[in-house]
Amino acid sequence: MGPQNLSKVTEFQLLGFQSLLGWQSLLFAIFLCFYLLTITGNMVIIVVVSEDLRLRSPMYTFLQHLSFLEIWYTSTTVPLLLANLASWGHTLSFPACMAQLYFFVFFGATECFLLAVMAYDRYLAICSPLHYSLLMSPDNCAALVTVSWVTGVGTGFLPSLMISKLDFCGPNRINHFFCDLPPLMQLSCSSVYVTEMAIFVLSIAVLCICFLLTLLSYVFIVSSILRIPSTSGRMKTFSTCGSHLAVVTIYYGTMISMYVRPNAHLSPEINKVISVFYTVVTPLLNPVIYSLRNKDFKEAVRKVMRMKCGVYRAKVKGSGLTH
Repeated sequence: MGPQNLSKVTEFQLLGFQSLLGWQSLLFAIFLCFYLLTITGNMVIIVVVSEDLRLRSPMYTFLQHLSFLEIWYTSTTVPLLLANLASWGHTLSFPACMAQLYFFVFFGATECFLLAVMAYDRYLAICSPLHYSLLMSPDNCAALVTVSWVTGVGTGFLPSLMISKLDFCGPNRINHFFCDLPPLMQLSCSSVYVTEMAIFVLSIAVLCICFLLTLLSYVFIVSSILRIPSTSGRMKTFSTCGSHLAVVTIYYGTMISMYVRPNAHLSPEINKVISVFYTVVTPLLNPVIYSLRNKDFKEAVRKVMRMKCGVYRAKVKGSGLTH
């Protein structure tokens, strides 16, 4: 049949977790709980860092940006996942699918850059404390944040543009819970070799390089920790860095296993499980690992809560007097 007779797909149907028919309600409750905890945890970080002057340091500035990013990153996929579980399938128009794909890549790439910057910040703080204030000045901190966001914006364009140029002639059923790169390429009726290789190279450039830079920073940090004479101080720093590295490894590991594997097609169900880790799990773990286990941050949370409660009681008391 000639190309002129091929019908164009104008919408996609997301199948989500339809293979787990008996578990839809439980999955909905679990993912909703994860989503609400993620939004709440990251909102707490943004508010507390903004309210407490003691947290006006580069580390917390980066953390605040990461929390803001995580809210939007998880909101790109999870609400649609919840709608899919609640309605037994969800349909997206072609432009909406491409928009979701763009924002997913944009926020995901920006997170990679921010995680690498945060690891570099910890490397400077632990390995070069005497030069830290100079190397991580407010101007340098702002520049690193700006570069992370701007580079993320640019990174999202190539995959979404190349996918949008592919031909989709049917079927239109995406066996996934969001518009992701592998299932979309599998649905295309045109050659995807160039697109697949371009995305493969981009994935290596973003994921592998950022992961190696992050890993290298932690190698230097660990070597510096080993020289700490105090056993308790060494164990405390190891605990913190180990938790950070665990979350980073989960995020990068699952992303790399998904996108840095040209011509490799895993089971759709395995792909969904892998995707859950970097779209649902790590956005929840980040606020827990990076802040809620931090003594200074927990003290700041208590201080902000006391301040807010005091303001609320004063308002209630004032309204009572007026009546």
